Order: sequence, then C-alpha cells, then structure tokens
Amino acid sequence: MAKELVINQTHNESRVALIESGEMLDFLIDRSSSFKDKPTVGNIYLGRVLRVLPGMQSAFVDIGFERAAFLYVDDAYIPTINEQRDMAKRIEERELEEARASLSKTIPDELSSLSETVDMKYRPDIKIQDFLKEGDEILVQIAKEPISTKGPRITRHITLAGRHIVFMPFIEHVGVSRRIESDEERDRLKGILESIRPEGKGIIARTVAEGQSHKTLKSDYSLLVKIWKDVQKRLEKQKAPYEAYKDLNFIQRALRDITDEDVDSIVVDSKSVQKQVDKFVSKYLSNMKGKVTFYEQDIPIFEHYGIDIEIERAISNKVYLKSGGSINIDQTEALVSIDVNTGKYVGRKTLEETILRTNLEAVKEIAYQLRVRNCGGIIIIDFIDMEKEEHREMVFTSLLEALKRDRAKTNVLPISGFGLVEMTRKRTRDTLTRVMCEPCPYCEGTGRVKSVTTVCYEILREITKTVKRSNGAKVSVFAHPEVSAQLTSEDFEIIEAIEENFGAQLVIRADNSYHIEQYEIFAHED
Repeated sequence: MAKELVINQTHNESRVALIESGEMLDFLIDRSSSFKDKPTVGNIYLGRVLRVLPGMQSAFVDIGFERAAFLYVDDAYIPTINEQRDMAKRIEERELEEARASLSKTIPDELSSLSETVDMKYRPDIKIQDFLKEGDEILVQIAKEPISTKGPRITRHITLAGRHIVFMPFIEHVGVSRRIESDEERDRLKGILESIRPEGKGIIARTVAEGQSHKTLKSDYSLLVKIWKDVQKRLEKQKAPYEAYKDLNFIQRALRDITDEDVDSIVVDSKSVQKQVDKFVSKYLSNMKGKVTFYEQDIPIFEHYGIDIEIERAISNKVYLKSGGSINIDQTEALVSIDVNTGKYVGRKTLEETILRTNLEAVKEIAYQLRVRNCGGIIIIDFIDMEKEEHREMVFTSLLEALKRDRAKTNVLPISGFGLVEMTRKRTRDTLTRVMCEPCPYCEGTGRVKSVTTVCYEILREITKTVKRSNGAKVSVFAHPEVSAQLTSEDFEIIEAIEENFGAQLVIRADNSYHIEQYEIFAHED
C-alpha cells in the first residue's frame, strides 16, 4: 500500500498529511503568522518560578510567554541516580507480575514511551515545596503547548529527540519504543544503546530505529549530545526567562516524527519548502533521497488527494458512516463524548446483527477521527447497546486494533454493561477544531439559540410589566424580524388583549440588525 507525505504551503500556513491508499493517517497544521512567539513542544527555557502552590502540588513558571507555564510536581522533581535505579527495579518487577497475569496490552508501557521518561507513580513521596521556591531559576522544556486559555505545560525531564533516538541528560534509563514488538529486535537495540550511553544518562530508541545499525544510532546520539552541550554553553551568562533551545521548525518536525521507513514519496507544492525538505532529507533521511517530488498540477494539492474533504469531516460534529449510520462527536475542554447511531442502516438479518455491524464500522471511524482531530484527555464512547458478551468483546478488540495506528499513547478500559468505553489519549498540541474554528458569534459557542416562540413569550411578559408602569402610554417594541412577525400574527390576539386591558398602544417594529434573542421595549412619555 502506497504511503505518501503531502505538504501544502499557503503563505504563512503549513499543512502536512500522511496518507496511505487514500486514507489519512495523520494531519498537522501550523499557522506561523498567528503564533510567532508560541512555545512549541521540545523548546527548552530557563524559567523563573513565580508561585509554588502546595495545595495543588504544582508551580507557575515565567518562561517569557504571555501566560505562565504550569509545572506539576511529577514533572518538577528530578530523582537522584539511586532513586531512579530503585524505581526502574520496581517497575521491572511490576512488568513481570503483569506478564505472569497476562494483563491486557492496553496498559501503557511507560518506560518504552517517547513522551514518558519515568513512571513517577513510583517516585519517593516528595512535596514540591521541599525542593522548589519562588524566584528559583530552573531549566524546563515544553511538554504540552498552550491550549485555549491555558498556558503551556512544562517539565524538568529534558529530552532531545533525534531521528532514531531520544536523549535524556537527567534520567538514567535505556528504553525501546513500545511499537517495536519483536523481542529479538528490542534486545538488539537495548544492547546498542547500552554501549552508547554514558552512566547517568538516558536513551530511548524510537520506532524508526528498528533495523538500524550501531553506527547510525551512535551518529544520532552524538548529534544530540552536541546540541545539549551547546544549550549548556548558552545558559552560562543568561538570566530567566530565556529561550535556550528551539526545536526544529514545523516542516522539519513533521519529517522527523511522522516520516517512517514505509513512506514511498514526499510531495510538496512549494519550491521553497522543497528546498527545505531536500536539505533535511539529505542530512537525516538518506532512505528518502530521490523521493521528494514537486506538485505542479492546477488542482490544489490537498483537493487532488481528497484531504480537504477529510478535514471538513474532521471539524463537523456529525460524521456519517458508509452503511448509513453515524457518529456524533462533542468536544469540551477536558472531555470528548462520542455517540454511535444506526441512522438509516437497518441491516439484513437481526437487530443484534445490525447493531454489531454498525458498532464495528464506527470503531474504525472513531479511531481515525481521534487521530485527525487530535482529541485528547478523557474520551467516552457510547456504542449502541449489545446484549451478547461476544459481540462486546469483538467491538472492544476491534477498537484496540484500530488504535494501534495512533502515534499518541492511549489507555482503554473494557466496554461497560451500558455499552460505554472509557479511554484516555495523550495530546500535546491543540485540537483541530480549536486551530481551525472559533465559537459561533451568534450563539456564543453553545450551539443553541432560544426559539422564536420562547422569545415572543419573554417579550409579552416584559410588555405587560412595562404597560402596568406606564399608565396607558405608547409602548414600542423592537425585535428580530421573525420575532416581530410572530407577535403580529400568531400572537396578535394577545397583543390586542394587553392593549385593551391596560389602555396602552403597542407598536411592534422589526430590525434586521437584532439577534434573534435580542429585543428592546420603550415606553413613550406624554
């Protein structure tokens, strides 16, 4: 199956999509003009502690960004070498116990994760106020970019990511990406990493390190060590806040992080981007030499590959399935709820069979939408209720299989008796809907407005209050045209009754500039 990396550049907007046989595996977007000073994941700063919050076991740190960065105790504490070795031993014992118990593979392997360097659940019982105080200057790295109104989340567990490995200057650890499943290959890589790594340092093999030679991994490691030494040198005469290291730009990070050995070609529609890609490929992706092509057709590149249509689907609340069913996706600040519906699909056999087929089709679409939308945090999936246990197992197994293509770490609990799946997905950048959309200025993001009838009855109550106080004066009502139309047609009898009962004169006027919920009532003085 052909796998291509498609890169579109439009002025200050860069878009990258990884597609395989027409299906979008990953999508990234960056608008540099809007976020010139935005801290991005991987950047390293010398920060100053602004506040330590013992009650939350966290601190706020000034890194030079408009909003203070958030540092949690687990990310703030750097254990000693002896503590790290003790933790590693306990984690290894825990993994052995899990293996013996044949636990589900959905339990995350913290040591093999590229984003989690140490399982701090096994750390000594420490408190943030014991080792951090206001005014301290500390070296931190962006772990999660600013999202919505929140500042960036930072960590003191510095990691430098190369093409094949990740270097950790403060954590003693050797790990291999959990996506490399072969025990033989994992052991081979660990042997190479142990021979490369100095005592007290950490190193993790990324997924693309599979099959790579000692020379390649050593070269990658040496480059990262040089970068780290440069960072340390720059910090010698600096005061906080200070940006000590800026990670690769957007295009370079995309090439480093999502271009694997299976990518057959890289297609770009900008000559300047092509030069940048060629330079990066020649230095870091030798296997991609000669595979970078320039797109010259008149049809826009994302339209040609069908990516624009997929993006539109990814910012819609409702996504239709091929069978006629649908899934509804609602995103809030910390929770994503997904509801599966049969819709027009009636099946060919029994109701239970129809439900199973709809749920199985929804599983693939849900996994796909989570990737494309970059949903994160707690995710609740409401599958259609299934009576048979074996059907629930089929849907759950299918979900785990579909999530294997996701680069983000997920943790999934089995389907409950109510047909619900609870899961988490790690997110380090903003969701697609937040990047591309904004709250509706009309409904202010609620997705709802009061009905015309509701507004009319509000107005009728306000009119009654006004005419009681005005002693028969003329009263003018200004409202949205639809509201005015109903007041002068369906509700006209009520208007007449108010005029007769209170001896008032009511004048209803329509104003196109009014919001449907907006109205004004004036009593004219004699």
